[in-house]
Amino acid sequence: MGGPLTTRAATRAATIASPVAEPEALAAKAPTPGSVGVLGGTFDPIHIGHLAAAEEVRESLGLERILFVPAGIPPHKPDRLIAAPHHRLAMVELAIAGNPPFEVSRVELDRTGPSYTIDTLEALSGGRDGGSRRELTLILSAESFRGLPSWEEPARILALARIAIVPRGGLKSPGKGWLEEHFPGVQARIVELDAPRLRLSATDIRARVAARRSIRYLVPDAVIGYIGDHDLYRDATWRKN
Repeated sequence: MGGPLTTRAATRAATIASPVAEPEALAAKAPTPGSVGVLGGTFDPIHIGHLAAAEEVRESLGLERILFVPAGIPPHKPDRLIAAPHHRLAMVELAIAGNPPFEVSRVELDRTGPSYTIDTLEALSGGRDGGSRRELTLILSAESFRGLPSWEEPARILALARIAIVPRGGLKSPGKGWLEEHFPGVQARIVELDAPRLRLSATDIRARVAARRSIRYLVPDAVIGYIGDHDLYRDATWRKN
C-alpha cells in the first residue's frame, strides 16, 4: 500500500517544487540612479490597475522612481465632467502613501491650459534649454499608445522619453508594422510589458459608486474612504456622465 501513496506524494512534491517561471525571468532589475517613470492620467479615481502597472514598470525596467502626474485639463476629454483637481491629487497621495519610490507631481495641476504630455516631459526632463536631462520613461496603456500619433509632438515625446506600454484589457499590441509606419527608426525607444493584465477602468468605478455598489479591492481603502467622505461620484450629474 505504501507504493502508490509514496509515488503520488513524490509527484505532488515535485510539482510544488517546480517553479512556474525561471527565477531570472521574475527577478527585478536593480534601480538605475536618476531613472524616472512618468505615469500621467486623470486619476478620477486612481485604482489598483494604475498602481500595479507602475510597480511592474518600476521593477521590470529598474527605475528609481515613479512620478504620478494628475492631469489639470485633459486635452482628449474636453467635454467630460471630472472631479476637482484637489480631490484627484488627494486620492493619488493617499493611494501611493507607504511606497517610497512612488511620488506625485503637481506639474500639470500648476500649469494653465490643457495638460499636454510634451510640456510635462519638457518640464520634468529639464526643459528645452536645460543642461543634463533626467532619464525618463513614459508609461502608457496599450490603448493610450495607439493614440500617440495624434498627440502634440509625438516625435519629440520619444526623443525625451522611452515608452513603456502596459496591457489594457484584451487590447493587442499594435505590431511591428504599425510601429514602423508611425515611428520609423525609433522602435528601440518603445518597450512592451506583458503584465499586469487587469480589466479595470475609472469609468466603471465611478459607475459603481453612482449605483451604490462596492469598490472594495478595486481601489485602495484610503481612497474609498476619501470618496465616501467627500461624496464623490454619487449625485445625478455623475450618473448622467
